[in-house]
Amino acid sequence: MEANHVEVRHLTKRDMLELQSASADVYQIEKLNAWDERAIDALLTRFPDGQICICVDGVVVGCAFSLIINYAKFGDEHTYDEVTAKMTFTSHDPDGDVLYGIEVFIHPDYRGLRLARRLYAARKELCENLNLRSIIAGGRMPNYSKYAEELTAKQYIQKVKDKEIYDPVLSFQLANDFFVRKLLKNYLAGDVESLEYATLLEWPNIYYTRSVKLINATKPEVRIGLVQWQMRRMDNIDALFEQIEFFVDAVSDYKSDFILFPELFNAPLMEPFHRLSIPETIRKLAEFTIPIRDKFIEFAITYNINIITGSMPYMVGDKLYNSGFLCRRDGTWERYDKIHITPSERRNWIMTGGDQIKVFDTDCGKIGIMICYDVEFPEYSRLLADQGMNILFVPFLTDTQNGYTRVRHCAMARAIENECYVAIAGAVGNLARVNNMDIQYAQSALFTPSDFAFPTTGIKAEATPNSEMSLIVEVNLDLLNALHNHGSVTTLKDRRNDLYSLKIIDKS
Repeated sequence: MEANHVEVRHLTKRDMLELQSASADVYQIEKLNAWDERAIDALLTRFPDGQICICVDGVVVGCAFSLIINYAKFGDEHTYDEVTAKMTFTSHDPDGDVLYGIEVFIHPDYRGLRLARRLYAARKELCENLNLRSIIAGGRMPNYSKYAEELTAKQYIQKVKDKEIYDPVLSFQLANDFFVRKLLKNYLAGDVESLEYATLLEWPNIYYTRSVKLINATKPEVRIGLVQWQMRRMDNIDALFEQIEFFVDAVSDYKSDFILFPELFNAPLMEPFHRLSIPETIRKLAEFTIPIRDKFIEFAITYNINIITGSMPYMVGDKLYNSGFLCRRDGTWERYDKIHITPSERRNWIMTGGDQIKVFDTDCGKIGIMICYDVEFPEYSRLLADQGMNILFVPFLTDTQNGYTRVRHCAMARAIENECYVAIAGAVGNLARVNNMDIQYAQSALFTPSDFAFPTTGIKAEATPNSEMSLIVEVNLDLLNALHNHGSVTTLKDRRNDLYSLKIIDKS
């Protein structure tokens, strides 16, 4: 199943028919096929914020239903009927202390897109922002009936924990940071697959609420993956896709919010055209850009991560740009262009600079993206900072340590003067038979402002120079907010606007 757009949002009554259809397809158990209009109306009336759905290309394909309960009234020994008050949900208590999960399902036609993980992430976010102490749920064990003759329920749970047996519900719950409190008997009447057993699962909330927004709130902690890409021979575009997916998969496993690729990382695909002139070669490479962009969009959705694609040559009419794409994990995307073209790019590739200066909205706040040489122009980044940028991403490609030093020190300066984080990612290694792209030098890094809340060197993390690797770094946006108002120096606030000004020229 392919997807172009994924959205997690609160459930509305208009979603009823789609959810009923999905539920009927997923479950054969009569009890779990009971989400009729009466039940949904009761849920939405008592606790609308707790009912979440996920949409793919505008179609509702899954949901997560929850209640708030006073857990002491139920204790560890309870049934599904007791918690849901026989599907009337009068058990919901706005002053309770636990978010109780009463339903999660994904339409089978849409499995493989990791949609359930997104629903669980939204439910955890809801629990945190409501300042509830944990999420608790009764988890079915649908594969237990296959092993019941040889294993007790307790033994079955242990073998699932040890990954000797796979259970579609329990294995998923354990992988999503839930732990088993105890075994429940006679939890769900009629559940023959589980023999009416269930695991009492809990996810403890160790945070306090930080936002009045219950789901899709901007997180203060943002995790970033930087790819220090090894230039190597690639026989075709599928080999490139395989290497891209390797890094996206690896970085997403660490629950990263962003992954950044370097400038012109797809240069190995130019090798078959090395006998052409340099301008012709780079334009041949541009023919791969749209398929690569589309693959990045697919990976962003599948792996639930925002991808900054570095840059690639991109043709618009007869003009060649150095462009990249922000591929958001909800399936939307935007293009960005290199504004400042180097003398070499202008001379050898006949490139054109872009003309748009803007920040990009993401689910982790506002970001800026500047390609390599762009970071050496402080006016550009200051205009982005004026638009609310918190993180600046800089994909780069430098052949010598001289070029890298320029990018590195300018990026560090941008972090200080704009009170933001700056992430840089470059390519390493050598390319035979690729004109004008034969050697590379890089050391990817994450730079910070220089004040007491940040590293004294202004370096949060950095990769090993000239070695292929990924670097995963977490930054805190709340520290920037404090810096803006209470820093030792406040460079954004202390400009002398009475003496000078900086503005974007409207070329429309």
